[in-house]
Amino acid sequence: VQLQASGGGLVQAGGSLRLSCKASGGAFSTYAIGWFRQAPGKEREFVGAINWSGVNTWFADSVKGRFSISRDNAENMVQLQMNNLKTEDTAVYYCGANPKFSVATMSESFRYDWWGKGTLVTVSS
Repeated sequence: VQLQASGGGLVQAGGSLRLSCKASGGAFSTYAIGWFRQAPGKEREFVGAINWSGVNTWFADSVKGRFSISRDNAENMVQLQMNNLKTEDTAVYYCGANPKFSVATMSESFRYDWWGKGTLVTVSS
């Protein structure tokens, strides 16, 4: 499956952005999708994930209550809604597909078999 993340940009602190992850090929509707981010000089970190059906979502503590994830399997699309953005949210955001999803290991980026090119989110103060 090929993934393409988009929607990044420059936003002021307190603002909102919606990122999209568009898939093509593969069995997208059967995969969990995770969002990760990588800030300059830091390791890639888990942001959140959504299961194959879209019924369940999980988030890192740092974004809980501010970010949400939804998916439309008919459109092969997953979206990350980011509200009340903070300067520390500045990073390149990536979406990944995980065919063998487990809540216990969802934050481990190597579990995700396919990745899209990232999209840069910059939050200014």
